[in-house]
Amino acid sequence: MARKWHRWQDWAALVIGVLTALSPIVVSTDTAALWSLIVFGVLIAATALWSLAMPDSVVSEYVHAVLGVLLFISPWVFSYADMTGAAWTSWVAGVLTVAAGLAALPEAQSEHRRLAGQH
Repeated sequence: MARKWHRWQDWAALVIGVLTALSPIVVSTDTAALWSLIVFGVLIAATALWSLAMPDSVVSEYVHAVLGVLLFISPWVFSYADMTGAAWTSWVAGVLTVAAGLAALPEAQSEHRRLAGQH
């Protein structure tokens, strides 16, 4: 049985997601920035919980990486790149989310192969 709730990369993604979702409390935002930070933060935190609960899920780690990329580009897509705090929050959290997802990928793949071999 896979050890659940142990991978540090997923805990890091959970913290990144929660902090991103809460960041509009401390950074200036407009409507687009507010909702981008909240939605992407909640999605990152939710996929982190998914990864923690199912450590053999390789897909969840790829989802982290994709969400991180989307968060990174959101200041340009939703036109809030001129809002320094919100934009930098998106860029830093996006890069860290991609890094956490990719760092957890080898371990998730190993766990997936191990469990697939038991069947």
